[in-house]
Amino acid sequence: MNKKDMSLIFLFLFSLNLAGCVPLLAGAAGGSGTAVWLSGKLSREVDGSFERTIEASKKALHSLKLEVTKTTVDKNIAQIMSEYNDGKTIWIDVRRITEKHSRVDVRVGAIDGDKEAADKILEKIERYL
Repeated sequence: MNKKDMSLIFLFLFSLNLAGCVPLLAGAAGGSGTAVWLSGKLSREVDGSFERTIEASKKALHSLKLEVTKTTVDKNIAQIMSEYNDGKTIWIDVRRITEKHSRVDVRVGAIDGDKEAADKILEKIERYL
C-alpha cells in the first residue's frame, strides 16, 4: 500500500469519526432535555443559574434525608458531596454554562455508579429549580 492510499484511508476514517460527533454536538446544544449516562454519572443541562442550581442540589439532598458532607465552590464549578446510609458516596457537580443555565453531573458510588439513585437525585434537583 502506498502513501497516497494510506492517506485516503486515514481521511475516510477521520471523516467517519467527525460525522459521528455532529449529532452529539447538536444534542448538547439543545439545552435542557434528556439526561445522559456516561462514565458512571448522570449529566443534564438545566434551566437555572449556577447559584440557584447549587441551592437546589442541597435542598434535594436534604429532602432525601441526606446530609451534605462537603461543598466546594469555585468561580464556574461547584462540588457537593453526601453519602447514603449504605456508604455509597454521592457527588454532585454543578457547572456554569450561561447566566441562566447550568450543567449538573450526579454520581452515586465510586466504581460503576448507581444510575437509579443518580436519576432520583437529579429529578429532585430539577423540582427545586
